[in-house]
Amino acid sequence: MSLAAEYLRKLRLSINEIEVSKAHQLQGAGDLLIDIREPDETAAGLPAGAVALPRSALELKIEQLAQPGDQVMLLCGSGQRSLLAAANLHELGYTRICSVIGGYAAWKNAQLPVVVPPRMDSVQRQRYSRQMILDQVGEAGQARLEQSRVLVVGAGGLGCPASLYLAAAGVGTLTLADADRVELSNLHRQVLHGTASLGEPKVQSARARLRALNPEISVRALESRVTEANVEALVAEHDLIIDGADNLATRYLLNAACVAAGKPLVYAAVERFDAQVSVFWPAAPDGPWPCYRCLFPYPPPPEAAPNCAEAGVLGVVPGIVGMMQANEALKLLLQIGKPLTGRLLCFDARQASWRELRLPVDPHCPGCGDQPAAVGDIVSCRTAD
Repeated sequence: MSLAAEYLRKLRLSINEIEVSKAHQLQGAGDLLIDIREPDETAAGLPAGAVALPRSALELKIEQLAQPGDQVMLLCGSGQRSLLAAANLHELGYTRICSVIGGYAAWKNAQLPVVVPPRMDSVQRQRYSRQMILDQVGEAGQARLEQSRVLVVGAGGLGCPASLYLAAAGVGTLTLADADRVELSNLHRQVLHGTASLGEPKVQSARARLRALNPEISVRALESRVTEANVEALVAEHDLIIDGADNLATRYLLNAACVAAGKPLVYAAVERFDAQVSVFWPAAPDGPWPCYRCLFPYPPPPEAAPNCAEAGVLGVVPGIVGMMQANEALKLLLQIGKPLTGRLLCFDARQASWRELRLPVDPHCPGCGDQPAAVGDIVSCRTAD
């Protein structure tokens, strides 16, 4: 027996090895599967849901993905490199480390789910290079963004910065829904529009700017309000919804449709110098979490919820929380970090301060509770009797 073979034999006595079927089962339960093959290998396919982290960078970057006490499974081409890598991680304190027997070859032979990342040309690699360097993104994450579909309701103070950064990040399809036209009073905060756009439909002005920024994505301009007649179809064909609406009726309608479809609603609201942002997603995998109506069961009277034209707004405030909405959307699409589910961030621009409020689930919520209202059964903008 060669020295290398003897070394591998000894490793197998100390490192836990698992079959691909068990690895797939553990992955479904939330354990981390890392494909340590090189980029030229994973370009042909990798296990669905696996994180691609080349063997050459594993020890340097593992802390960004897992802590020493976490369950981690390593997969290579045939099961040998992953065994050696597992031994090295074990020395770093990762005691719950496993090597997948047979590697990717065995995974494919077992007909377990795989994904083939779309091949990127040199222009795409350069455009997204700075975020693809991040282990939590990489080529697989960038491909996931390219395949994502996001509905942005409102091309105003919130929708403009949110869609700007989603487009820049490479989200494949953005649908903008807004029935308004660009006015001069919009321009101090609605940064997708310019003086030359005055009088144009906002969605057309926004589409032109987003396509100029990133011509590789699809931007759909829906010159219409979101109504009971179209909300369910719109929500159904998108992965998540950005709430940049300028009226409460639309917010309640979006919440009802998102709850019914099990889709995340990335919420923000602005008044004067203050703003708030959250993610409402009762059906999240780690839920249940509250919906919008757990926080606001019924709309207040109109005089208690003035719009920007009535109350005023400092132009940078919607920009700040609109970018926060884009951040939450990217986290959700990439399945990284901790979303703002169950939390409400409140921003005070005068003090430059953030305050976090915990949001409980209301079991009797009219939106997601034991007897939720139907999508079409949205109360008018008044307090409940």
